[in-house]
Amino acid sequence: MGRGRVQLKRIENKISRQVTFSKRRTGLLKKAHEISILCDAEVALIVFSTKGKLFEYSTDSSMESILERYERYSSAERQVANDSGQQGNLSLECPKLMARIEILQRSLRNFAGEDLDPMSLRELQHLEQQIDNGLKRVRARKNQLYHESLSELQKKDKALHEQNSMLSKQLKQNEKSMAEHANWEQRNLGQNPTYFMPPPMLSLPPLTTGSTLQTREFMNEKEEAKAQIQLNTMQMPPWMLRHVNE
Repeated sequence: MGRGRVQLKRIENKISRQVTFSKRRTGLLKKAHEISILCDAEVALIVFSTKGKLFEYSTDSSMESILERYERYSSAERQVANDSGQQGNLSLECPKLMARIEILQRSLRNFAGEDLDPMSLRELQHLEQQIDNGLKRVRARKNQLYHESLSELQKKDKALHEQNSMLSKQLKQNEKSMAEHANWEQRNLGQNPTYFMPPPMLSLPPLTTGSTLQTREFMNEKEEAKAQIQLNTMQMPPWMLRHVNE
């Protein structure tokens, strides 16, 4: 009788499962060694038991070099697959994007009030609702900007009022200081009056050639008259001189 075919399913008996694992592991390692020698192939075998115990086999080259080679190969394969997949995706996405662009352009024309003939009543109502919602958002944003501008102007007005009040206080303080200074000077002048009279102006004859000559002639005539009086006085008798002197 030949051996029956083993059914490939999990062995429920723990002991049988452990025995089968040991036998199959040994056979697997033997087959890996045989294929590496017969075919001159690089083989790396890694097996973890149920309990997490590691069993490994590699050819003359180290396990690390084989794993690095596998990583490079798998990375290149994944890159090629991704590139081919991207190209296939791009070829599929291009018509979708073109159709999407056409839909968006038609929507923009509809929002501008163009190409409305092909639209049904329901589509027109939906478009009207979208435009109303957009107008509400625009008005809300506009009102927000108005309120912000009004608040900014109120802040500036308040700052100007405060500055005006401060300047008014400073002006009143300056006027008060000037009034106190004027009162102080007035009190000091009342206690020690001092009047500064301007010096009398001397009346001088005009410095002209004609007036100088007239003055000299007048002086000469006066001296001549005085000399004539003295001469007449000397010629008069004594009794007349007494009357003249009186």
